[in-house]
Amino acid sequence: MIKKLPAVAGVALLSLALAACGGGNSGGAASADGKATISYWLWDANQQPAYQQCATDFQKAHPNISVKITQLGWDDYWTKLTTSFVSGSAPDVFTNHLAKYPEFVTKRTILPIDDLVKRDKVDTGIYAEGLADLWVGADGKRYGLPKDWDTIAVFYNKKLTEKAGITDEQLKSMAWNPTDGGTYEKIIAKLTVDKNGKHGDEPGFDKSKVDTYGLWLESSGNGVGQTQWSMYAASNGWKFTDKNPWGTHYNYDDPKFQEAVTWWKSLIDKGYMPPLKATEGVAWNDMLSAGKAAMATNGSWMIGSVFGAKSAKFEPALAPLPAGPSGTRMSMFNGLADSIYASTKNKDAAWEWVKYLASPACQNVVGEHAVVFPAIPAAVDVAQKKFAEKGVDVEAFTVDVKEKTTFLFPITDHAAQIEAIMKPAMDAVVAGTAPASSLTKANEQVNALFK
Repeated sequence: MIKKLPAVAGVALLSLALAACGGGNSGGAASADGKATISYWLWDANQQPAYQQCATDFQKAHPNISVKITQLGWDDYWTKLTTSFVSGSAPDVFTNHLAKYPEFVTKRTILPIDDLVKRDKVDTGIYAEGLADLWVGADGKRYGLPKDWDTIAVFYNKKLTEKAGITDEQLKSMAWNPTDGGTYEKIIAKLTVDKNGKHGDEPGFDKSKVDTYGLWLESSGNGVGQTQWSMYAASNGWKFTDKNPWGTHYNYDDPKFQEAVTWWKSLIDKGYMPPLKATEGVAWNDMLSAGKAAMATNGSWMIGSVFGAKSAKFEPALAPLPAGPSGTRMSMFNGLADSIYASTKNKDAAWEWVKYLASPACQNVVGEHAVVFPAIPAAVDVAQKKFAEKGVDVEAFTVDVKEKTTFLFPITDHAAQIEAIMKPAMDAVVAGTAPASSLTKANEQVNALFK
């Protein structure tokens, strides 16, 4: 998954960050009796129980290796990981993200594992199509083994859609276009209600006093828009870069992109989606469960959190993304992996743990916990069955993988610098202080990074 990426912590935060991580050496170390303790970091609290079970099972099979798991929130995770690289005390193994690993490769802070994969004859063909390839860097070396994947869908409150007279079938067949918004915008308008009970498609609707928004705005999406606008731009015929992965030219100046963003932003102008300033410091899923939003686009990693908030007023449900002018849905396809710290003192033990994390044994455990979709298809089947047992139909997330209507998270160098350029540029567009055409200048700045 991708969320708001934090600024790199300053040197002044180093001692605090290390103290919060349990001292000056967060990496594992071998003891006098030859046993190794591997430190493993992850950011998703919902996934920690599954990986703790994997650690317990792993330690039974490897009595000379123990695994210490540390879970940190998203922002803290990357800040503390960065400072731990600086101090040489990084965890032996950590969950890695496609937005981050190119920088880690450039700075040589993660270990290429090609020789280990070859030595132990690890079959990278067991993972969902394309996942293993994402973790081969521009230098042709492998820096991780896949752990899971995610796509985007529409979360909605069935209590509100039924009240508005909108059927599940209508939600499953939504389509949008940049001219009039299509059936998707009509549904969003119908689900928007002002404080006087007027719907967005009714005369007298007051967009300055909205009680329930038809679609929630999570943020401007910066330069990736994974859960915000990427699905609209892609289904309008747009591509992030000249090639993916490892493109060297971005296309934020493409009229297809700017047209999609202009339409998306128009939902705010019409009162169907909240203004950017109203979303700051607010969790989108809280707004959904509180009835302040009827729908929201977001990632499969949020299934547990959203469905866990079910109440008398909130009945969570899922619908596929709307089809675009291209005639198909398009969802960003992202996958995480586990990587090894380049300066680990326990390379062999760390590799054994990474290899186990990516194995059917661990991924089936992850599937059993039904929080995310594992990288191995058979384990995905396990997850789907467990989700179904909980009363959750996850087809809205799996259908795009099955029908191959996905596109990759953009993997390029300079991710941090690109965000520094695109965040204020997209914020200005969504806030209404600049037109979408202003993104052409931002695109020039982004592409200058590659020259």
